[in-house]
Amino acid sequence: MKVLHVYKTFFPDTHGGLEEVIRQICLNAVDYGVESRIFALSPKPSPSLLKVGGVSVVRARQTFEVASCGFCFHGLGEFREQAAWADVVHYHFPWPFADVMYLLHGSKTPSIVTYHSDIVRQRILQNLYRPLMYRFLGSMSRIIATSPNYRATSKVLDRFLDKVEVIPIGIDESCRPRQPDEGRLQALRDDVGENFFLFVGVLRYYKGLHFLLEAVKDANYQVLIVGSGPMEKALKKQAKLMKLDNVRFCGYVDNDTKMLLFQLCRGVVFPSHLRSEAFGVALLEGAMCGKPLLSTETGSGSSHINLNGKTGYVVPPGCPQALREGLDKLYYNPRRSAAMGQTARRRYLKLFGGRLMGERYAQVYREVLAERELSAGRYADSL
Repeated sequence: MKVLHVYKTFFPDTHGGLEEVIRQICLNAVDYGVESRIFALSPKPSPSLLKVGGVSVVRARQTFEVASCGFCFHGLGEFREQAAWADVVHYHFPWPFADVMYLLHGSKTPSIVTYHSDIVRQRILQNLYRPLMYRFLGSMSRIIATSPNYRATSKVLDRFLDKVEVIPIGIDESCRPRQPDEGRLQALRDDVGENFFLFVGVLRYYKGLHFLLEAVKDANYQVLIVGSGPMEKALKKQAKLMKLDNVRFCGYVDNDTKMLLFQLCRGVVFPSHLRSEAFGVALLEGAMCGKPLLSTETGSGSSHINLNGKTGYVVPPGCPQALREGLDKLYYNPRRSAAMGQTARRRYLKLFGGRLMGERYAQVYREVLAERELSAGRYADSL
């Protein structure tokens, strides 16, 4: 079975949680007979065909971008060819230009969409886009929500509940080295210390990091911010103006270094304050590593990973005082924090393994193919 994943960007052009989710779906569906490719845009698609992290990627040149939505008019032919190759096309929402590609060229192939997030920020543009969005979502064979929380709170998904299934995001433990390099671990410990709080992610407007900086002023513990993104300069300026000597911006780090940082940290902090943050892969990575979690309640999937008082603490969004209280509780109660981390680890093993996610997506692919074949058979019989 051949599956084409469609999203606006992918490694190595960008490094975000959603890109890793797509990669994990591809890798974990292999054992269930699924061959995957990814169609994505790139400002410099040379080479246009490459393999990244074990996954085949087809890149088309991005023509321009508006409100974080890439457009690619010269890539429509390439998309048509890739959609014709696939047995199932798997879209990842939101990317409005994918809706256009589907309606122009992709509707002949059985299609599903993973609904990663509501559109939160671009409200004016959303009013213009809404008719196209509804037509696109209504045409899908399945709409996959990444958590029961998001399915229950999304007004858009509420229109299509007969199509919606929940498949939580999962990550495979193979991304975590079984035997970490002790020399590298010690060198990293000498550089950044340990028992710090760790944030990992693209530095975007909805990540709530400006609230986190306010929260940790004069705190006795360190905070490491790993990642880069459009808010990086503003956040560094804020930290400088506040004279925060307990915050370190680490930029992008490779996967092995990231996993060593998870090993050294006291806990994972995830202050995202808007529903644009629909899940939180870094929380999942922290749970995999047995670390307690601190997140906010936005009605999204982050509270499906982090259960308040059990795997960590969930606090009101956009509230520096609440973040500080949660961090203090995790830092000054190490025994309870460690127990929460172990609970997070057990929850990861039960619900969020990559293999389970791969199996469930493979089942959905088979179901939509069978439904299309059945429908075709009925149409033939009616002639």
